Amino acid sequence: MVKPEIPTVAGPAFDRRSFLDALLTAGFVSTAAAIVYPVSRFLIPPASGEPATASVVAARAAALKPNSGTIFKFGSKPAIVVRTAEGEVRAFSAVCTHLECTVQYKPDTSLLWCACHNGMYDLGGNVVSGPPPRSLERFVVNMRGEPGDEEIVVSRSQQGT
Repeated sequence: MVKPEIPTVAGPAFDRRSFLDALLTAGFVSTAAAIVYPVSRFLIPPASGEPATASVVAARAAALKPNSGTIFKFGSKPAIVVRTAEGEVRAFSAVCTHLECTVQYKPDTSLLWCACHNGMYDLGGNVVSGPPPRSLERFVVNMRGEPGDEEIVVSRSQQGT
């Protein structure tokens, strides 16, 4: 007697083992990418940082009354320009050296004050009291324009103004 031939069916082109291998490979590759990408971003700095700001016009001289101050933008950070009671104009970084809060001018005490932790700076930018560890960065101030319509130009150094 002849046995009937059982037809052989070809297995699927993509069996269970191949599927699991592909799944594990994808998992390992994505894990490696998740580790390598942040490490490479940390080790390789960006092509351009913050643009270096040499000088800015802080305010009009006529708008800044004696014993007052105003905050302006110097690059991407705040700065402050102060006209003392005697009429002298001074400028500083308005970023507190303690926790980088913005300082403001208090006319009643003639001091620069950080509201975050009550840090105080004198009109030389030096720490008077509170937790700030160092003085404020001081900027150079120049006047530009016609008398009566002068602009207060603030820069990091004497050059470039």
